[in-house]
Amino acid sequence: MALGSTWITEDAGALFGAEDIAVVIDATGHPAAGIRHARLACAHGKHIVMVNVEADALAGPLLAAEAEKAGLVYSLAYGDQPALICEMVDWARACGFPVVAAGKGTKYLPSYHKLTPDDVWNHYGITPEDAAKGGMNPQMFNSFMDGTKSAIEMAAVANATGLTPAPSGLAFPPVDAENLATVLRPAAEGGSLHHKGQVEVISSLARDGSAIERDLRWGVYVVFEAPSDYARRCFGEYGLATDPSGRYAAMYKPYHLIGLELGISVAYAGVLGQATGAARSWSGDVVATAKRDLQPGEVLDGEGGYTVWGKLMPAADSLRGGCLPLGLAQGIKLVRPVAEGAALSWDDVAFDAADPSVACRREMEQHFAAGKASAAE
Repeated sequence: MALGSTWITEDAGALFGAEDIAVVIDATGHPAAGIRHARLACAHGKHIVMVNVEADALAGPLLAAEAEKAGLVYSLAYGDQPALICEMVDWARACGFPVVAAGKGTKYLPSYHKLTPDDVWNHYGITPEDAAKGGMNPQMFNSFMDGTKSAIEMAAVANATGLTPAPSGLAFPPVDAENLATVLRPAAEGGSLHHKGQVEVISSLARDGSAIERDLRWGVYVVFEAPSDYARRCFGEYGLATDPSGRYAAMYKPYHLIGLELGISVAYAGVLGQATGAARSWSGDVVATAKRDLQPGEVLDGEGGYTVWGKLMPAADSLRGGCLPLGLAQGIKLVRPVAEGAALSWDDVAFDAADPSVACRREMEQHFAAGKASAAE
């Protein structure tokens, strides 16, 4: 294949053997494909940029470790919110500011967890006719609305930064850009956080459904703490938006340009040998959660569908509870009833232990189990 040429093939695996390719981008959004491609990249000595955050949430910590062992780069995609959040966390820590919270914005109400592809456009903010003209997949876009995509992306951030989810998962507090530092501080100090060092998603809607002015629906943020009285004074002198004490401050980026900024990750991987964010631990997991009462014999339809939504939880809690990861809740049959709102477990479904994605996930669970058990003691 000539340098700079286009090659179309039905066998994606064949691309990994091409000598002229140094960096592979997986943008499939399909967990099984992402796992296969990450491992093919390792086998053929290619760096990989994982736009496929679904695969990263399912098995990213193991895939990143395998790439590192092979001397290769496994990277989140710049322009997508997780990589931009990781960049902001790195900035705060490099400045010596302890990170209190980091995350993104979205449009959210508690009732959205039950949304299905049938009613997504009524809430997303586009007509069904315009969505059809744009070729927009209602199940994919429903994953943005029902809380699943937020959970997946925050799992990626947690695993890349060491920040952790609250035990109860994402709370989606409604807040505008100017009050980030006031709302996203510990509850003991008047805020909404369970603990310092937390991943959290904020809502562009108040709980009554009204729109919040200066929202961050499309943006990312980091809240950080002044490490000294001098730093606190500087926060005020330089005009940062702080909490009433002046101790906590926030920085944010109002937009993200996934796809348009992706070349930055390719350059970092191929030229500098660096990732724009990558899993370093297993801190957060996304668990399949019933949208309604589910019955034996039903087949789960995965992210954004009619049966389950993805809930973020600490990885240690997921491991201890034997929870079924959302990335495997597709085309798999239930063998036990599951009540609405309950997390599904491995025992609730008829899974194939020989399936490559299942085997990879189980391998990751075993790989990190000892560390999670030690942390819980």
